[in-house]
Amino acid sequence: MTTIDMSAHPALATRVPATRLRLTTRGRRVVAMLVSVPAAIALSVVILSSGGALASNENGAPAGTFSHVTVMPGDTLWSIAQDVAPGVDPRDVVDEIVRLNALPSGAIEAGESIAIPQQYAPAR
Repeated sequence: MTTIDMSAHPALATRVPATRLRLTTRGRRVVAMLVSVPAAIALSVVILSSGGALASNENGAPAGTFSHVTVMPGDTLWSIAQDVAPGVDPRDVVDEIVRLNALPSGAIEAGESIAIPQQYAPAR
C-alpha cells in the first residue's frame, strides 16, 4: 500500500478560508442586552444603596447645637448667611447651612424654618 502526501501538491491541499465574525441585527441586539443587563443591575444597586447616608444622620449635628431662622420673602441663603455671620465668609456659612439642613439645592421658600449653626448667633 502506498501513501499519498496531499500537502506536496498545492492544488490538492484543502485550504481553510479565513472567516470574519459577522453579527446580524439579532446578534447585535443579544450582545447589547448581555452588556446592558449587568450595567442596569449595578446602577440600580448604587441608586438604592445611596440613601443610607442621609437616613443615618452620620454628619448631623447633635441636638441643641443650632438655632432656627424663619425665611422671609426675598431671602436667599446668601443673605441669611450675611445676616447671621457678618464677619465670616458667606460661602462657608451657606455650606454649613446646606449641610445642616440636608438641602438638595440652594432654593428656599418664604415661611420655611431653617436651622442655623449655634456658632452664628442670629442677628435678626
